[in-house]
Amino acid sequence: MTTTTSSRGRRRAPTRIERAAGRAAALQKPRVILAALLLLALTSVLLLDGYLRAEVGGDQRVRTGASSSEVPDAVLDGGPILTFRGGRATTVSVPDKTIVLTFDDGPDPTWTPRVLAVLEKYDVPGTFFLVGSMVSRYPGVVRDLVRQGNEVGIHTFTHVDLSYQDDARVQREITQTQLALAGAAGITTTLFRAPYSSETDAIDNYSWPVYRTLGEEGYTSVFVDTDSDDWKRPGVSKIVRWATPGDAEGASVLFHDAGGERSQTIAALPEYIEKMKAKGYTFTTVSGALEEQRDGARAVGGATGRLQAAHRPATGVTLYEGKALVAAVAVAEWTVPALSVGLVVVGVAVLGRFALMLVLARRHHRQRNRRRFSWGPAVTRPVSVIVPAYNEKECIAHTLESLARSTHPIEVVVVDDGSTDGTSQIARAAADRLGMRNVRIVRQENAGKPAALNNGVRSARHDIVVMMDGDTVFEPDTVRRLVQPFADPRVGAVAGNAKVGNRDTLIGAWQHIEYVMGFNLDRRMYDLLRCMPTIPGAIGAFRREAVLKAGGMSEDTLAEDTDITIALHRAGWQVVYEEHARAWTEAPGSLKQLWSQRYRWSYGTMQALWKHRGSLTDKGPSGRFGRVGMPLVVLFQVVTPVFAPLIDVFTVYSMVFVDLRAALLAWLAVLGVQLLCAAYAFRLDREKYRYLLMMPLQQLAYRQMMYLVLIHSCVTALTGGRLRWQKLKRTGEVGTPAGVGS
Repeated sequence: MTTTTSSRGRRRAPTRIERAAGRAAALQKPRVILAALLLLALTSVLLLDGYLRAEVGGDQRVRTGASSSEVPDAVLDGGPILTFRGGRATTVSVPDKTIVLTFDDGPDPTWTPRVLAVLEKYDVPGTFFLVGSMVSRYPGVVRDLVRQGNEVGIHTFTHVDLSYQDDARVQREITQTQLALAGAAGITTTLFRAPYSSETDAIDNYSWPVYRTLGEEGYTSVFVDTDSDDWKRPGVSKIVRWATPGDAEGASVLFHDAGGERSQTIAALPEYIEKMKAKGYTFTTVSGALEEQRDGARAVGGATGRLQAAHRPATGVTLYEGKALVAAVAVAEWTVPALSVGLVVVGVAVLGRFALMLVLARRHHRQRNRRRFSWGPAVTRPVSVIVPAYNEKECIAHTLESLARSTHPIEVVVVDDGSTDGTSQIARAAADRLGMRNVRIVRQENAGKPAALNNGVRSARHDIVVMMDGDTVFEPDTVRRLVQPFADPRVGAVAGNAKVGNRDTLIGAWQHIEYVMGFNLDRRMYDLLRCMPTIPGAIGAFRREAVLKAGGMSEDTLAEDTDITIALHRAGWQVVYEEHARAWTEAPGSLKQLWSQRYRWSYGTMQALWKHRGSLTDKGPSGRFGRVGMPLVVLFQVVTPVFAPLIDVFTVYSMVFVDLRAALLAWLAVLGVQLLCAAYAFRLDREKYRYLLMMPLQQLAYRQMMYLVLIHSCVTALTGGRLRWQKLKRTGEVGTPAGVGS
C-alpha cells in the first residue's frame, strides 16, 4: 500500500468562496422562515377566498316557524323601518304614494350595472343592501352605485341567518361589511337588512335580540312591504304585479340585483317604474322616507332620494383597514384562479411524467435485459476507484471490505480530505488487514469533495475512474458491470444503481421508496432519451480523459455530480445508466440530516442548471441535453415540485371546506397512480413490495418536507448565497451487500 501526503504548512486563510459560504449559512434560518411564510401566505389566500365564497365558515341554515312571543306587537304590526332611537323600538312606514326601491344580495358585476342604468334612465334612486364579501370582490361597482346617488345598507358579509349566530359572529359580519364599504367607496352606513328577512311580522324570538342589539348600536333595520319574488323568475308581469302596493299605500319594495340570473328583474324594472309613476308615485331611499315622515313632507321626489343620510365618511383606521381588505381580496381574486390553472398544469405534468416513465422504463428494461444485448467487447482492463473521505471513521472500513471482493481488477485511491477522526489511519489498517496492496491513501488539507475528487482523478493510474462515497459499499460485481458500457467509445460516463442500505427505519424506508421510484425509474427514462442529468456521487464511472478535458469536478456548484454530467453532455459524450451495477449507501438517519442533504442537492441542481443554461442554444449532439434534458429537469425537478404543494393544499382545503368524499377519492386516485409506478419500479429492481406499505405515510409527511426543502432552495436561489459541501453524520450500519439483501 502506498501513502501520499500533501505538504503541511500553517492553516490557510478562508477562500473567497468559503467566506461567501459562511455568510450564506448565516442566512439559512431566515430563508427557511421565508419559505414557511410563503406556504402560510398561500394557505391564507385560500382561506380568504373560501370565506368570500362561503366555503369557509358558511352556514346554510335558515330559521322558519319560530315563535314571536317576545317581540312587541307594535313592531310586528308596524312599518318596514325599525329604529331604536332613545333605546325604544320604533317602526316607521313609507309615506303614501311613495316607493322605496330596495335591492338585495349585490353587488354583482353583471346585473348591478344594468339595474343602475335603468335607475339612472328614470332618475330614480335605490337602496342597495350589499353583501360584504361581494363588496370586497367588486369595489368598482359599489363606487359607481354610490356616485350615482344611491343608498347602501349592510346585508351581512357572508349572507348567513344571524339568528343562528353568536354575538361575536354577528359583530364580525357587520364590521367586515363596514370595512368592505370603507375600502370600496370610502363610506360606512347605518342601514341594515338581515338575510332571509321579509315583513316585520316575521321577526321571531331568535332574530329579535339581533335587531335590538344592532338598533342600540345605531343601526336602522329595513324590512319590506311588498316582495317582487323576482328570485323565483316567475315572469315580468308577475314581478310587476307582486311588487305593486295596494290602495295608494307607500311601500318598501324588494328586488334582487344579484344571487342568480336576473334578466327578468332587468326587464320588469322599467315597466314597474313607469306604472308607478303613472299612478302618481314618487321614488325615494330609506333615508328619504324617514326624512319625509320627520318633516311631514309629501312630495320630496328625487331630491330627497339623494340625501343619503345613512352614509358616513370612513376615516382613520377604518378607512385604511377597509382598503387593506379590498386589496387582499383583489390578490385572492387573482391568485386563486391562477393557482387553479397552475394546479391543472401541475397535475397533467405529473401524470404525464408517470406515464412517460412507465413506458420508457419498460422499454429500457426489455432493451437492456435481452440476451443478445451487449455494449461491445468486454471491458477487462483495470480501473481506478476514487473514494473521497472526510471523517468517515464509521464507514471507510466497510467501503474497503466491499472493494476487496471486487471481481474486476481495480486500484483504490482514498482521498482523505483533512479528516480529524483518523480516517486515513483506519483505512490504512483495514487495507493491511485485508491484504489490499492496490490501495493508495492521498491526504490533503480540507478543501471539499470536488477538490478531493479532482485530486483522486489526477492520482489515478487508469483511463477509467469509478467514483463512490466513503459511506458506500459495492457488491462484488458492481465495478465489472459499471464499466462495461465503456466498450462503446461514445460513452463518457455511466450512472449506477444507488440503493438505500439502512432501510429498516421509517426515514430509511421512505428514502428507499424515493431511490427506487424517484431516482432509478427516472434514470431509465433519461437514459433512453439520452439526456441523463446526474450521475450519483455514490456510484458513477467516467473516462478520465473526459473529466480532465471538462475541467474536473467544479466547485462552482453544490452539485458537482450534476455539473460534471451536464458538462460531459455538452462535450458530446453519451451518459448511460447501468441498472445492474448496484451500490449500497447510508441514507441520512434524521430529519435534520435529511433536510441538509436534500437542500444541498436541490440548490446545487439549480446552480448547475443555471451555469449550463447555454446548453439551450448548443447545436448538434452536444445540444441534446439543452433541447431535451434541460426542459425536463426544470419542469419535473424544479417547477412541478415547487407547485406540487398546491395539490396537497387544495386537497386539504377541499376535504375540510368543500367536499370531503370527492377530495378524498381524488387524493386516493393520485396515490393509486403513484403506487402503480412504485410497484413497477420495485419489480424492475427486484425489491420487496412490503416497503410500499409506507408509501401513504410518505405522501403525507416525507413528501411535504421535500417540498419545503425545494421552496427553501428556490428562496436561496432568488436571494443569493453559497454553502460548502456539508458532511452528514454517519453510523456505519450499512455493511457489505451480503448482509443487506433486498
